[in-house]
Amino acid sequence: MELANYINYAMKSVLKNPILEVLTDINILKILKQSNFVKREVGYPPLQIILHFLYMLVMQKRQSTFIKKSDSAFGKDTYYRFIKESRYNWRKLLLLSANALLQKIKPLHKNGEYKLLIIDDTVEAKRGKYIEGSCKYIWSNKEHRSINALNIVSLNYADSHSTFQLDFSIKMNDSKRKSTSEFTNKLHHRSNAHQRKNEITKGKNVLAIEMLERSLDNGIEADYLLVDSWYAKPNFIKQANDLGMPIIARLPNNKLIWNFKGKHKTLNAIYNSLKNIRHKNSGKHGKISYKYFDAIIEHATLGKVKLVFLHTGKDLLVFISTDIAISGKKVLATYKKRWNIEQGDKDLRSLFGLGKEENRIYESLIAKITLSMFAYNIVSYINRIKHEPQTLGELFRDLECKLETLAISMQLFIQILTKISEIQNVVKENKDLLQIIAVLSAYTQKELGFMCES
Repeated sequence: MELANYINYAMKSVLKNPILEVLTDINILKILKQSNFVKREVGYPPLQIILHFLYMLVMQKRQSTFIKKSDSAFGKDTYYRFIKESRYNWRKLLLLSANALLQKIKPLHKNGEYKLLIIDDTVEAKRGKYIEGSCKYIWSNKEHRSINALNIVSLNYADSHSTFQLDFSIKMNDSKRKSTSEFTNKLHHRSNAHQRKNEITKGKNVLAIEMLERSLDNGIEADYLLVDSWYAKPNFIKQANDLGMPIIARLPNNKLIWNFKGKHKTLNAIYNSLKNIRHKNSGKHGKISYKYFDAIIEHATLGKVKLVFLHTGKDLLVFISTDIAISGKKVLATYKKRWNIEQGDKDLRSLFGLGKEENRIYESLIAKITLSMFAYNIVSYINRIKHEPQTLGELFRDLECKLETLAISMQLFIQILTKISEIQNVVKENKDLLQIIAVLSAYTQKELGFMCES
């Protein structure tokens, strides 16, 4: 075995990059090729640039700071050009990588544990007047008013232990800051970026169904799709059900949207007609006590569905399941898991830079949001396969510390060896020392992707 092979073997057992290990496990090079991330004759490999963006997110460093502190960083123009490139299929990168991670955790699923898809709406405030895709008036549930923002419709995967980001679209309404014809980049009509731009004016229901269809076509497996009351309309539920995905949703108590067959057509009328069983079951969520019951009702568009009526003493909440075999208790327990995604949104904002994109070009926004979700999925996967799972915040800080410590330690070690090699007598006595330094530098660069200044 040559000296270089000995060193590589020794280093591999000691120097481990958790992020690169995950990417290697899911065969990221194949996924990048399938997503059209192909290196041209000039420039840097796409994987290396993506790694740098992941490190910026995990180590919570701005691009300018990363360039300044890392000896191996590229010029700022390299990163800017990369994220606004129209050839790259960012959607496919996120979906294929998420599916590969889900396949890895498949053996960890317990029998009887539901795998869920969740449609979610996220509103990210954006103050800039020229941010493409942003709107002047989007209602924010957090601030209880309309704000300048991006409206992101996302499809997420969740089970009892983890959440993963699968897909997203930006929805633009009539209060748009810029029309698509005014966007900066003029795109070829067959490019991936052009197709992504064209969807921005579609309705949220249409975007949600398209995302669901793409995920199923790419092999994502789930037992139920969970949606909130905004999406819970007969036509949407029928479209999702026709794709083979049973729905569990909270219904809006609106007689213009929901009318059922039979003598009692509205939700209130059905509830009042079943007064003999309305106190059949009881439950508690935190400090809130409630009574609930379920009934199978026929709808003109959907056929037979299961309705679960829950009364807290003040409010009546109604849930629907297109799977009539599931019990009312399981419908409620399953729908509660929709709130897992709220914690995921908080983590994306606080840890992975969602909403902090310093870009106004639409293609760059898509790239940066994808990278935030991609980094989230990797950290979520690392947390899932650990024997003692932590909160994502704790694991995030551990990874940040580990990556920076490795980079600085190896940089100092190589500097020490380099100083030793400058002593003439030592180099004469040990001809392999210079080769050792070269191999260590190359391996560290390959394994970590960057080197930090101490």
